[in-house]
Amino acid sequence: MKFKFSLAIFIILFNIFSFSQTIKVIDFHNQTPIENVAIYNSDNTKTALTDKYGNANIDKLNKNDILTFQHPSYNNVTLTYDAIKASNFIIKLHESFIKLSEFVVSASKWEQNKNEVPNKIVSISAKDVELENPQTAADLLGTSNEVFIQKSQLGGGSPMIRGFSANSILLVIDGVRMNNAIYRSGNLQNVISLDPNIIQSSEIIFGPGSIIYGSDALGGVIDFHTKKVKLAFGNNSTNLSTNSMLRYSTANNEKSGHIDFNFGKKKWGFLTSVSFSDYDDLKMGTIHNDIYERHEYVGKINGQDTILKNKDPNSQKFSGYNQINLMQKIRFRLNKNIDINYNFQYSNTSDIPRYDRLIQYSKGELKYAKWNYGPQKWMMNALNIKLSDISQLFDEAKITLAFQDLEESRIERKFKSETLRIRTEKVQAYSMNFDLDKKLSKKNTLFYGIEAIYNKVVSTGIEENILTGNETPTASRYPDGKNNYYSLAAYGSFKSNINKKFTFTSGLRFNYTSLNSTFIDTSFYDFPFNKIDINNNAITASIGLVFKPENRWQFNINISSGFRAPNLDDVAKVFDSEPGNVVVPNENLKPEYVYNMDFSINKNFNDKAKISTTIFYTRLIDAMVRRDFSINGKDSIMYDGELSKVEAVVNAGKAYIYGGSISVLANFSNNFIFKTFLTYTHGEDDENIHLRHVSPLFGSTSLLYKIKNTEIEFYANYNGEISYKNLAPSEREKAYMYAIDGNGNPYSPAWFTINLKTSYQMTPNLQIGAGIENILDYRYRPYSSGICASGRNFIISLRGKL
Repeated sequence: MKFKFSLAIFIILFNIFSFSQTIKVIDFHNQTPIENVAIYNSDNTKTALTDKYGNANIDKLNKNDILTFQHPSYNNVTLTYDAIKASNFIIKLHESFIKLSEFVVSASKWEQNKNEVPNKIVSISAKDVELENPQTAADLLGTSNEVFIQKSQLGGGSPMIRGFSANSILLVIDGVRMNNAIYRSGNLQNVISLDPNIIQSSEIIFGPGSIIYGSDALGGVIDFHTKKVKLAFGNNSTNLSTNSMLRYSTANNEKSGHIDFNFGKKKWGFLTSVSFSDYDDLKMGTIHNDIYERHEYVGKINGQDTILKNKDPNSQKFSGYNQINLMQKIRFRLNKNIDINYNFQYSNTSDIPRYDRLIQYSKGELKYAKWNYGPQKWMMNALNIKLSDISQLFDEAKITLAFQDLEESRIERKFKSETLRIRTEKVQAYSMNFDLDKKLSKKNTLFYGIEAIYNKVVSTGIEENILTGNETPTASRYPDGKNNYYSLAAYGSFKSNINKKFTFTSGLRFNYTSLNSTFIDTSFYDFPFNKIDINNNAITASIGLVFKPENRWQFNINISSGFRAPNLDDVAKVFDSEPGNVVVPNENLKPEYVYNMDFSINKNFNDKAKISTTIFYTRLIDAMVRRDFSINGKDSIMYDGELSKVEAVVNAGKAYIYGGSISVLANFSNNFIFKTFLTYTHGEDDENIHLRHVSPLFGSTSLLYKIKNTEIEFYANYNGEISYKNLAPSEREKAYMYAIDGNGNPYSPAWFTINLKTSYQMTPNLQIGAGIENILDYRYRPYSSGICASGRNFIISLRGKL
């Protein structure tokens, strides 16, 4: 009896001093809730995870407890019960810009600690996007300050990484490769098909990524991850959330809107997203480089082509376009081991004027009355099945089945011509990826998988008489018969955490590719063949080492190879590369290979500052480049009514590229953050000819100030000069795009801009953003670009969250 009485007293006292308590975790500066904060005590007997409202329930909390609050993007905080109670159970965390436990997915397709990966990887978060307000996914990549963006027109954006661009950079969206059989070696704009407003994070791998991703990953891999469907968890039966955005920019009269809606139950949910943007003609700056002004354009008077005076020479007529993006995700979590996700994405644009062609001159007059890319349509359907069931073969596995449907076209008419030429390409791309990981022991992990790809391309060409409306066939860009591209691959990657100081990685991939193409109508060109069959295989490998002599230092070395198999655009296209030149098919192309070594040093100064530096050297073998060519002994042929010099893409020898980058991040206090980035690249082929896609020296320096509810960023972007001597021959031939030096030769001048961005959290659910880009109104055109960047640009945005 006495024992039962004592037990009852103990239970009463325990319940008095031990109870369940709801704790709320918010951002110190903007007061918004922080989701997925891990809360635990010293012996992990009491743990919790915050929900989207920043709330977490801690069972049986008592006065002796000491709790730690941990989130990868914030500084850890450890507090006693008395301190938590004194804060009214509301915990405020400071964002950390020196991330110690950052995780990346792109290195192996599985989440890994970045400190265990020897590759250089840069991440861009959705939070970065909110402050910078990029208009397109290409602009989003530019906010990294470590990827150079080229634009031939406003509706463009071709990333350049380590001397590579276009089809030598691999684009991946939610685990599905976007590169297809018609991705060209010239600058391309397919990345703008993605919606920057729905991208949760982006990861950029610098250097070859062929082990995991296959062909095209020579300069790097850009891996985009869109928002995921969030299911209900904990005591919540439903997870509802909405995000919206409205934005206006003055330089191109941008009007953009976005909304996404998440509905999640315990087992299933969906996410719907819609974005729309409309852009008028872009205005350039007004100071320096008068040569870039557009003084005239082609219009019509009484139905006749006429060269008209541009009332505002800084208005880049014609450059405006509009775009819509849709996304629908559906998720079913059948049980703890099976998670199924369906992913639908769609993008469509209006016609996009190709500005660099609209400013070309021929015989003293503008060459083109019209040169547009037709609507760029892209649709993806993807099914992802994730299995989490530890077995002898794998711990986790992902099956990704995808179908992409792409349509693009080129619409052009020369000045005073009655003939409008329309060349259209349609691509159907099927892919299957089966990726697995297996923890072989506490220290060793194996990543492996297989991949299958099939592309079908249909290419057509027509000529329309704009006076009569009559249509007749004309030469298509690619062969007008069957065009099929296949790829089969298997890979394996191994990681070993040898001890706390050393991590070793290695990988191997085998890839087989096949391209079959036929010409039906041979009346346009007299090629010495009517079909093309190319079969290639490639083996690539990598080896890397991470060394951490102590917590504050990290040394990475990575040696890797990569390859790019010739696609339909390399082998079989016919197009005008520059005025007076025409590129023709070459049935004897082989893959090009790169061999790369990079070395990185990272130094952390007591979590208050971090310096990262990387140097690299890349050797390119059997490079696919344009060179003079002949057909049936002729070095020139008629193309679109103009006698043009014949060129072809050939395996023309070797090239080397080297360079480096440095970044400095410093937390002067919880209110001031300093950041600076600088990238240098140099590349030549074995004939000492400078490579086309090597960017100039470029970088950025910024100072970010954070105070309650407000962020203010003041920053400068800058680019070095590329002199005529260092300008690639293909760029010299496009002198109309460049400034003129003292000797009358084209060159790309140095430039810089001063910019200001700010955001104010009006309420936990409402944020207003504003900015001024190019405050000094500098007139400049980034290297290799056909359109000038914006002049002084005022931006205002409104973001809401529920």
